[in-house]
Amino acid sequence: MNIKKDKVVEMHYTLKNDASEVIDTSKGQEPMPFLYGHGNIVPGLEKVLKGMKVGESCDASVAAKDGYGEYHADGVQKIPMEALQGISDLKVGMELQSQDESGNAFVVVVKEIGKDTVTVDGNHPLAGQTLHFNVSIENVRDATKDELEHGHVHSATCSH
Repeated sequence: MNIKKDKVVEMHYTLKNDASEVIDTSKGQEPMPFLYGHGNIVPGLEKVLKGMKVGESCDASVAAKDGYGEYHADGVQKIPMEALQGISDLKVGMELQSQDESGNAFVVVVKEIGKDTVTVDGNHPLAGQTLHFNVSIENVRDATKDELEHGHVHSATCSH
């Protein structure tokens, strides 16, 4: 069975940066399942996987624009310290939940803590980077009706 829209794909992957450092891997764990064609993985990798079959593997480099997007300097902001009064153990590297003007939640990372302000970065940690994947396809199956309705894979531990 070939990988195409509405198929559930299980893959092993290793993700490296330009310096060949491993950023993430599924090795030693269960393969990562996702619903193909529903935006569950970065678009550049999804394009590469189309048509592959169980047992096939590939190496793929995905440009930032087809991965986690370009790095946007306006994603870095200084916010007043008093806006974070409820956080007692604030430290560099901490992830904080925020909201845009429309109320959509997103994560920012604390980059710097000053006397009166905190610098946060709303860019994805891998924004602006070329992503280097090594992927092996472990399984391909038809998605269930529920998976198609919800737009993602349901595992045995899924609660809905």
